[in-house]
Formats: sequence, structure tokens, C-alpha cells
Amino acid sequence: MTQFMVEFDLPVPFPEGFIAKIPYQRIAVNQLLEEGKMYSYALSSDRSRLWCIINAQDELEVMDIIAEFPLIDYMRPNITELMFNNSVVMKVPTFSLN
Repeated sequence: MTQFMVEFDLPVPFPEGFIAKIPYQRIAVNQLLEEGKMYSYALSSDRSRLWCIINAQDELEVMDIIAEFPLIDYMRPNITELMFNNSVVMKVPTFSLN
């Protein structure tokens, strides 16, 4: 599995149709995160750019995944295959039932 950085340019200001679909976008993103298809999702403070890391076999699979985003009609994606993506892994201590 390869990781891809997807950068999106967002409309500024957000159109009403965009705003109405934000809750559905969050649901889709949360599902992709749970499934392991998406690794991260970030929005710039000025809300003009969005970044996500997608786990996929190839760029075509990435396009299939982002095509399902409720906001895709408002977003212009730029897809880049990553050589690596370092991140902090939080370790949760295991509990003993003894």
C-alpha cells in the first residue's frame, strides 16, 4: 500500500451548498479514517486549503476515494505519491485484568 498526499484548493468564501455538505464530509472522512484508507486530514487556518494522506494502491484508487467526498464538486485536488510519511504514534498502555 502506498501513501498519497492530496492537497485541495477550497473556494473562498464557502458557497452555501458547500457549507450544507460539511457534516456529510466529516462523516465520510471519519469512516475513511476508521477503515485505514485515510491517515490524516487537515485544514489551513484560513480555510483555503485542505490536506489528507490517503492509503491506496495507485493514483486511480485515490481518485476513486476522493470522488466519494460530498464536497468534491467544490474542491480542486492535487495528488502526490509519497516516498514516506513520518508521524508520531501514540502508545496506549495495556491493562491487566489481574
